[in-house]
Amino acid sequence: MPVLATTGTHHIRLTVTDIDRSRAFYRDVLGFEVAAESPGSPDDPQVRADPFRLYGGCVFQANGMLLGLRPVASPHDRFDSGRVGLDHVSFSVESKDELYRAAARLDDAGVEHGEVIDMPQFSISILSFDDPDGIHLELTASS
Repeated sequence: MPVLATTGTHHIRLTVTDIDRSRAFYRDVLGFEVAAESPGSPDDPQVRADPFRLYGGCVFQANGMLLGLRPVASPHDRFDSGRVGLDHVSFSVESKDELYRAAARLDDAGVEHGEVIDMPQFSISILSFDDPDGIHLELTASS
């Protein structure tokens, strides 16, 4: 038995530069449903420091888990997967066909993305792309 018996991922919160732009991307491009939004403005320093007001951000319901956006980064900052911390976030989808549908949706939204890649050694196929802050995202389907 592991020392800490977790039962799955509850939520992930990403730091973003522009909450309106990021909310639109995750809601309109990826189709995630907004579960909660901050009652305050991220321009208010008290809101930006208050977890009960979601730091001025929002939370999405995404594939059975919560995905939060925290708008506290400098407007000129960009994600760097080569630094300590997050490399990428991968969301599961139902099928490889769903990866191709997602690629078409990304094309329609003008979002650059990679090709659908089969990884038979892991029995998956993936589609990679970035969010508006350059955070690496991936969709994964069992193959």
